[in-house]
Amino acid sequence: METVYIKTPLGITTIIGDENGISSISVSDEGTVSTIIPTILEEAVSQLNDYFEGKRNHFDFKLNPKGTEFQQKVWKALLEIPYGKTRTYLEQSKILGDVKAIRAVASANGKNPLWIVVPCHRVIGSDGSLTGYAGGLWRKKWLLEHENPTTQQSLF
Repeated sequence: METVYIKTPLGITTIIGDENGISSISVSDEGTVSTIIPTILEEAVSQLNDYFEGKRNHFDFKLNPKGTEFQQKVWKALLEIPYGKTRTYLEQSKILGDVKAIRAVASANGKNPLWIVVPCHRVIGSDGSLTGYAGGLWRKKWLLEHENPTTQQSLF
């Protein structure tokens, strides 16, 4: 496994992966930025930088997250939420075939090991509230605004 630390607008992002794909992307408030990017992680670093610069709205590097069969199913469903859109936890549960699984879906979202790339930040409460985000609600708000910026309407 290789690891790299990059600076993003939301903190220091840690990317971990190998030839089988990226297994973890996380963010923290502190850390030291890497001076060397391992070759195997270059594409992930490039695509994340493009995302933060507003030049990318999807990712196509190889993913290899570790989780239970149910978690994998939930994370796969997250990948289907379009850029700039949101879904509720209830909608996600319905998509997964069991409206009663809402708490399990929320729990699996919280264990998502691929920050931003598997867009758990696009899942909101049924009342539109920004609930439950492992990276902090301020980051969730920032990401949703980044993906769906409001444009000033012309007055004339």
